[in-house]
Amino acid sequence: MTKKEAILAVSFGTSHQETRKKTIEAIEHRFREEFPGHEVRRAFTSGMIMNVLKKRDQIHVDDVSEALERLKKDRFDRVVVQPTHVINGEEYEKMTAQVQPWIDRFASIVVGRPLLTESDDYQAVCSAVLKQFPKLKEEEALVLMGHGTEHSADAAYAAMAYRFRAMGHNNVFVGTVEGYPALENLLPLVKEYGPKKVILLPLMVVAGDHARSDMAGEDEASWKSIFEKEGYEVMCILKGLGEFAEIQDIYVEHARQAMENDHGTLCGKRK
Repeated sequence: MTKKEAILAVSFGTSHQETRKKTIEAIEHRFREEFPGHEVRRAFTSGMIMNVLKKRDQIHVDDVSEALERLKKDRFDRVVVQPTHVINGEEYEKMTAQVQPWIDRFASIVVGRPLLTESDDYQAVCSAVLKQFPKLKEEEALVLMGHGTEHSADAAYAAMAYRFRAMGHNNVFVGTVEGYPALENLLPLVKEYGPKKVILLPLMVVAGDHARSDMAGEDEASWKSIFEKEGYEVMCILKGLGEFAEIQDIYVEHARQAMENDHGTLCGKRK
């Protein structure tokens, strides 16, 4: 009997429909293209986003537990849980905690890696970002805005900044909204480099509220306003990482490795 196989694509989520189509749905579409033998299902980890979608749009999105329960009810045997999270932070741990009770209820269940996990991931992500800016000039600075967290995984952002330097790109900077490095840590570094123009890009899968408000908003506290006040010409790019084919490739590869090698955080038994 043929085993029924599924990929559960787990995202933080977004309440912006157009952005969701360009990012989360684009990644899910790539999974369907690359793994035609697997059914692709969706789950979100943000309760706030799920509540907004339910109340505003009457759209129900499963959390991880609900999605796994549905897969079990539909008699799937093997499940790859592939997150679209950027780091192994709180949302990723919330996801794995919801997977844990199910590891003995499927013939096989594995969890793939988020975007930034192993050393090679940093190289791949930095290269993917740089590919979007083939004509970045010396008098320009590319500043990436990550989410940030109090979780220890926040160190991934500083590691990524270091990797850009190691690759010879001294005009690329990485900061966060809620972690380290913060904007106040970046400003002296950007000033020392001395660009004429600052290009702002969200280091997030989805260009949602943080990108629209904290990065590109007209409020005086936004990164755009602060850099303009410092005298720089500022350009904001409201594109999430999930829109870039090279980033989608990384998620596809992480799912493939989880399938082929049980290369995941949690592994159930194989039958």
